[in-house]
Formats: sequence, structure tokens, C-alpha cells
Amino acid sequence: MTTDPIAALLAARPLMILDGALATELERRGCDLNDPLWSARVLMEAPALIRQVHEDYYAAGADVATTASYQATFEGFARRGLDAAAAGTLMRRSVELAREARDAFWARAEHHAGRSRPLVAASVGPYGAMLADGSEYRGHYGLDIGALMAFHRPRLVELLAAEPDLLACETLPCLDEALAIARLLAESFPAARAWISFSCRDDAHVSDGTPLAECVAALDGFAQVVAVGINCTAPAHIPSLVTAAAAATSKPVLVYPNSGEDYDPEHKCWHGQADASRFAESARGWHAAGARLIGGCCRTTPDDIRAVATWADTLAG
Repeated sequence: MTTDPIAALLAARPLMILDGALATELERRGCDLNDPLWSARVLMEAPALIRQVHEDYYAAGADVATTASYQATFEGFARRGLDAAAAGTLMRRSVELAREARDAFWARAEHHAGRSRPLVAASVGPYGAMLADGSEYRGHYGLDIGALMAFHRPRLVELLAAEPDLLACETLPCLDEALAIARLLAESFPAARAWISFSCRDDAHVSDGTPLAECVAALDGFAQVVAVGINCTAPAHIPSLVTAAAAATSKPVLVYPNSGEDYDPEHKCWHGQADASRFAESARGWHAAGARLIGGCCRTTPDDIRAVATWADTLAG
């Protein structure tokens, strides 16, 4: 992982297509994710389903699969009675499943037309995801950068041991956590590459209230951070956020928002109607604002990614 896989892909195509929601698809296929481990629970119970969802996203046009490790932490698995060895095995397995899906997809020559070999990004959720209390949308942890580095270090050891193409450090609610990961990469994992993506609360600020432009600018000097952007955020906020990010960084800007449905935290359900064609139409605006990597987060599906990829093919032509 000593080269920048995103730069290599963007050298061949004007837009990199990310995948969509993993949990949404697992629920549609019968998995119960009402659990503090969320999709990481399925690593224990139905790993073949995870591999199939990854392959379905590749087939839809995604250039990358993001692993089922967002909520996979030593602390979270310990609460389920798993020791460190078992937890590490599951973290590595999350990457292996995506690699198996990628290799199966790429083994078919007809999938090579107009495509680069797809990537595997190991998902690294924020400290708040381990707490399973919504802290990744607030970010006021009360921890300093050193403590956040100590939290992330052991899980990065496991994920990187499984040889993903890069890390997807996502839904970060605050600059301190982003700096902790960036410094940790430089200190302990010099061969690793990562994207860093923030959850945002409005048109200009990440979840803890820091301006997004300030956050991405602070990461500009970290060479191992190969893209920066926004995820798990309402689509209505994305155009302004992408514009601000693109003006503040020299790195490629990525965006993978939620579907546009509204989440009801009291009843733990979603309201509204998703529309793949509308999502793809919005993606055109995000690209015009400066996004070079586009996909989906909560409640998006392979249909959304297929619609974006179909439009992106017109750019390549």
C-alpha cells in the first residue's frame, strides 16, 4: 500500500464511484442489525451475505467496496464476550470478504471493459461508533488526540494486516479525531493510505461545529491522507460542503451522503422516499461543485450506485 490507489484510478477516469450502504442491504436480505455491533454483527452470523453485497456493488459500477468493520472494535466485541484474538480475526475477516468479492468480480473478463481493477477500503468508524450512542454525530468525546490515537492503533494493526488497498476513515465528527488518525498513520503505518470523511450538521460545519473547510485544510499536509470529504450527511447540505472543501484542499474531495430520507431517532426508523434517479441527478451537482469520488451512505442501494455509475460513464466518454 505504498502508492496512492485513488490517484491511480482518477488518472484513468474523471470520477471514482464509491459503494453505497452495507447495512441497508443486509437488512433488506433479512439481517437484524438492531445491535450495538450493527453490521459487524453479521461478520459473526452471516459473512457470506456481506461478501454478496460487496459483489453486488461492484456489479452496479462501484470502484471500491467498504468493509463491514465500521463498528468493529475490540471494546465492542468484548462486550459480546469475544476475546482480543477472536475480535482481531473478525476485523481481518471483514477485509478478506471484500477482497474475495472483488477477486470473484474481476475474474470475469467481461467486467474489465471500461473499468479499473476495483479497490477494497477498510472502514474505520469513529470512537463514537464504538459507544453506540450517537456520539459520532456530536463529537464532544472529552478525549485528547493521544487518547484517540491509542484507541485506533490496535484496530488499524488488524485491518491493515488483511491488506486492504486503503482505509476509509469515515463519519468523523471532529477535527481532533481526524488529526489523531493522520498522525497515527505517519507514526506507526507509513505505508498505509486513507481517506478521511466527516459527518456534517449543516451547510458548513462538521458535527461538533468546526467549519469543514478548517478540517480539510488541516489535513492537507498529511501525504498519507489521499482524499477528504463528507459522508452520512443529508444531501441538501452537500453542494455547499463540497464547494467549501474543494476550495480548502489540494486533495480529491469525496462525498457519500445519505439517501435523502429523514431518520427519526425516537422511533429508530426512516421517513420519506428514496429515488435512485434523483440521487444520480444530485450527484451531477456534487461533481460540478468539485467532488471527484461519489457514492452513498445510509439507505442508499446498488440501484443508486448503478444510476450514478451510468451517468459517470458519459463523463469518461
